[in-house]
Amino acid sequence: MLQNSEIQQRITRIEQAVGQAAQSCQTEQNLSPKLKHCIEELDRQCHVAESVIQSQDENRIRQCVDELESLGDEAKRACTMDGSAPSTVKDAVLRAHDELSRLKHQLH
Repeated sequence: MLQNSEIQQRITRIEQAVGQAAQSCQTEQNLSPKLKHCIEELDRQCHVAESVIQSQDENRIRQCVDELESLGDEAKRACTMDGSAPSTVKDAVLRAHDELSRLKHQLH
């Protein structure tokens, strides 16, 4: 398993990307409710991940990353379906999704 410090760094990068998407959601009027919900939920779960990583419980960390990756998949699908989503939102969601996918595969 990766070191906790490496996992923490990766989660921080994911949080930054999700934070950018969440910030764009607040200013964009034309985003679908589904996409907004996905990004808000991903943002909320990223904050939960902080305490899970601190627990140093490998099973909980894996489960948390799996849940985040699933939310990332959902957000990516919602971006694809929302043709009016600006590139800033799409790019941030794709960055977070890609990083989550890589992290998940490295933890399993």
